[in-house]
Amino acid sequence: MRDVTADAPGRVNLIGEHTDYHQGFVLPTVIPQRTRVRMSARDDRRVRATSRETGNTVVEFVIGAEAVTDTWVDYVQGVTHALRSVTTALPGFDVAIESDVPLGSGLSSSAALAVSLLRALRDLYSLSYDDVELARIAQRVETEFVGAPIGIMDQMACSLARDGEALFLDTRSLSYQRVVLPPGAELVVINSGVRHQHAGGEYATRRRESFEAAARLDVEWLRDVSVTQLHLLDALPDPLDRRARHIVTENQRVHDTVAAFAAADLERVGTLFDASHRSMRDDYETSTPEIDSLVNLGRNDPDVFGARLTGGGFGGSVVMLVRADMGNEIATRILAGYHARSNQRGSVLIPER
Repeated sequence: MRDVTADAPGRVNLIGEHTDYHQGFVLPTVIPQRTRVRMSARDDRRVRATSRETGNTVVEFVIGAEAVTDTWVDYVQGVTHALRSVTTALPGFDVAIESDVPLGSGLSSSAALAVSLLRALRDLYSLSYDDVELARIAQRVETEFVGAPIGIMDQMACSLARDGEALFLDTRSLSYQRVVLPPGAELVVINSGVRHQHAGGEYATRRRESFEAAARLDVEWLRDVSVTQLHLLDALPDPLDRRARHIVTENQRVHDTVAAFAAADLERVGTLFDASHRSMRDDYETSTPEIDSLVNLGRNDPDVFGARLTGGGFGGSVVMLVRADMGNEIATRILAGYHARSNQRGSVLIPER
């Protein structure tokens, strides 16, 4: 039986945080780190999976009898469970997984795993889903099986985004536009060393609060409240007013950032990054002291246009827009400052070392 290989990148979201589950706008791009799988077909319904990152221990389950274990294999089980919407007769397979997308870094390690598995299965068994439907299936892995109440940004980015471009995505229609990153700048991504998780906890609380705010505003999705209607939020109790304000203003910041990239106005992009971080820190309250320390080091660096928390928050990574050809130098000095101020051992993910 033939083997197939597939891979998918992690992603960094440039701007547009916590907007995707309100059918809003996002602007992610891919990172160099990837998840890779090697898969071979079986003639039964059994799956045998190993992961380099967990010591290559073999984990087995039977398709159709998936059960949540609260371990990494749930993402493999979630893929076979979600594929029932595409095929009712999925055969088993053996799969070996390896990844250099750091876990808990806010860079979509789980989406990269699901997308890489779905790419391999599409090739191995000639399944018919396209890249957008693949992203939809990958989202269901997390929402319906793992139990993480996420939007679809991560899966769309891992499935569709390309190097050197950002994906301006409308998460309602799933229409997208490829935005070329302008010359004169590059990205720096630093992992704080503080891990976060989407399933449960504060992430779920913020999502619940945002939908409570939407209900009080008599809309289903906060995407349908514009910045010209911010005065309506004054009637909401705290913290619902702040949760809604973040999402409403963040949607506008995505549009403004796309326009600033098109105009190669890097100072404007930096200002929008900084405003996004303040909103996540103060209105959505998803930052941490370690993340704030990294962002402040970036904002105080003369060669950094702007810096912000990226991903769901409560740990993870920061993304910075910096002067071109200076990424390594800037990242080195910011990381040194972070180590001096924090007990955490952060790491530079972009530029690759």
